[in-house]
Amino acid sequence: MRSDELVKLAIAALEDIKAQDITTIDVRDKTSITDFMVIASGTSSRHVKSLVDNVLEKVKEQGVRPLGSEGLDSGEWALLDLGDIVVHVMLPTARQFYDLERLWQGAEQSRAQHGTDHE
Repeated sequence: MRSDELVKLAIAALEDIKAQDITTIDVRDKTSITDFMVIASGTSSRHVKSLVDNVLEKVKEQGVRPLGSEGLDSGEWALLDLGDIVVHVMLPTARQFYDLERLWQGAEQSRAQHGTDHE
């Protein structure tokens, strides 16, 4: 699966269960570790875990094998490494503290369009 398709799949899985403030950052020119970072917020520790679990389920259905995950126990911040993309899901306080968007500023960013028709 191409990285842009994987990004769309991850965003759809996050939107399915109401992730907030989904942002995609293109880091291909900034690091060799991954191509894209998808960052989203959850409303509670349980919601953060559910969001990551849903992404994990959807990518596995498409035959994508995750390389690893972190933070699923704490619920404050969870990371899912899918190789070409890394998905970060956090509580708003953790997201504000780590401020990954600012850390990767200069990389191309886009926000998912919630509540719009996907034509």
